[in-house]
Amino acid sequence: MTSVLDTSCHQERPSLLSASSGYENYRGFLNLLYVILGIGSCRLVLENILQYGLLVEFDWPIRFLQDPTNWPSVFLILLVNCFILFEFTLEIKLSHVQQLSSKTKNYCVFFQFLNLCTILIFPAFYINNRQPNPVGAFIAVCIYSIVFLKLFSYMHVNHYCRQVLLEKKNDSHENVTISKGPIVYPNNLSYENLYYFMVAPTLCYELNFPRSPRIRKRFLLRRFGEILVLLSLQYCLGQQWILPILRTLDRPLNQYSTLQNIERLLRLSLPNHLLWLILFYVYFHSTLNLLAELLRFGDRLFYRDWWNATDLYEFWNRWNTTVHDFCKRHVYKPLVTQYGFNKLIGSLVVFAISAFFHEYLISVPLRMIRPWSFLAMMVQLPMGMVVQRVKHENKTYGNIAVWISLILIQPIAILLYIQDLFYRDFVKDKS
Repeated sequence: MTSVLDTSCHQERPSLLSASSGYENYRGFLNLLYVILGIGSCRLVLENILQYGLLVEFDWPIRFLQDPTNWPSVFLILLVNCFILFEFTLEIKLSHVQQLSSKTKNYCVFFQFLNLCTILIFPAFYINNRQPNPVGAFIAVCIYSIVFLKLFSYMHVNHYCRQVLLEKKNDSHENVTISKGPIVYPNNLSYENLYYFMVAPTLCYELNFPRSPRIRKRFLLRRFGEILVLLSLQYCLGQQWILPILRTLDRPLNQYSTLQNIERLLRLSLPNHLLWLILFYVYFHSTLNLLAELLRFGDRLFYRDWWNATDLYEFWNRWNTTVHDFCKRHVYKPLVTQYGFNKLIGSLVVFAISAFFHEYLISVPLRMIRPWSFLAMMVQLPMGMVVQRVKHENKTYGNIAVWISLILIQPIAILLYIQDLFYRDFVKDKS
């Protein structure tokens, strides 16, 4: 006779939370964290509204249209076409390389580099004189920086095409092609090709870009909806959560105690990092995918899994693929392979250029030259070495160290900029 008691209910088994169990499905705990985060966020929202009241101004689109200080930024953005068309004119001239004298070629190349330098200098003078709204000025400066990098790539690739064309024509009188796609040099020198590249979500120019077969309307609507919702959320969080913290700065930081500065830094770090994450998703995922879909641009790898980075160098390689590809193609490889610099020098130059643009994007719209963003970038070089040592001990600790550095470095720079703005706009005016 068989009984249920004949079957043993025990065997040698480890607890699920033990490392030896091999159990890896912790989705329930992840859902619990979502619930805790949601409850905590609701509490913070209610506490913030009870303490400060509703600070969000919902009529900002109307005030933007009515405020004339916003329009100089729009005009500045339109003026960028002058630099684009000037570069295009020079490229058309240089495409007749066999008919040009060496002196004329040198003049054209000189004006190309002068044009690139002017792209960075002109908005700084314009914003300093017209003093537009800092938000509009920031958008304009971002566009000018992107155009600078795109035109540098455009110039570099076309120069390479001319060199290859000359070398092959010297070897043979047969027709040669230097592109695997349907467009070959100099047939790529057209307004359509240039402005497609100017709008495309990439910084690296190619004669033939990969194209997707069709435009998906539902995909466009999802991305457009994400942009509207998340930008509105960013605006509300900035006004309701970050501005009240910054408004408590009524004197220079050195007049506060160390504990007060640490408390303000920690209070600012969470909302700032949340806005940073939203900005990442809005720009690198929603906006760039929206552009790519409209243009049927095939390469959608705008970022890699930077959230799994175990050191800061991994993070910067994965965080912004478009900038990383540009620096690798147009700065790092030429320095190392063509000019004979070692890899360390190449990496330092790339990092210094990145630090310069971070500072440029903040100092120019605020109309004050400060080193804080540049130093916040450069300080990550020694920090990266420390994090790499932590990574060798344990990759999880390395990833935690990356998150800590990302969360804390930005608020420090923000507090320093706010202090300088306070000194410029209030202390100097009163004196």
